[in-house]
Amino acid sequence: MPLNLQAFPFETSLDEEAISFLEKQAKPIAVPKNNILFYQGEICDNVLLLTKGKVRLYIQDEGVESIDLYTLNEGEQCIVNTASLLSHTNAIASAETITDIEGYIIDAESIKKLSALSPAYQSYIFSLYTIRMGDLASLINDIKFKKLDKRVMEWLQKQDVSIIKTTHEEIANTLGSNRVVISRTLKGLEKKGEVKLHRGAVEVL
Repeated sequence: MPLNLQAFPFETSLDEEAISFLEKQAKPIAVPKNNILFYQGEICDNVLLLTKGKVRLYIQDEGVESIDLYTLNEGEQCIVNTASLLSHTNAIASAETITDIEGYIIDAESIKKLSALSPAYQSYIFSLYTIRMGDLASLINDIKFKKLDKRVMEWLQKQDVSIIKTTHEEIANTLGSNRVVISRTLKGLEKKGEVKLHRGAVEVL
């Protein structure tokens, strides 16, 4: 069955040998939303190439509070489980499906061989590391230097809808805070007339 890798930037640069190799080694996968793909601290034995859906990567402190590191989107390979697999070390984060997802999983030896076969694929991996380092630097900068009410408003406005279906806990996880602080911040924004709080939703005014 032909691979569906059109969403990946390296797809058009793969030669016939690399494509043939991928078709033999890549295994299709489909997972419903709200499922854990791997846990922080596990050693991953497969790499995910995501062709459809979104995956949340987050770190957690003793099973209580969590902080979102980034969202894995269509046409991306997960760097957290790639790093764990190639170095045989514990994954630094957990991965949870935000939506139903589809994609391919590839084992460690096949990933190493594909990197040797295809300079285009190897360059793609390096570019992902650069992008994710930028994401993490931006996250650290936001947590350290931006006021929480500004960060909350920026996150709400990025959702591109006026009424965002979410919980205070979900916002807290995304922004590296906790539910009580987020609830207090949202109530302050509501008093200023910037948002209106609904059950299970926040409306941007």
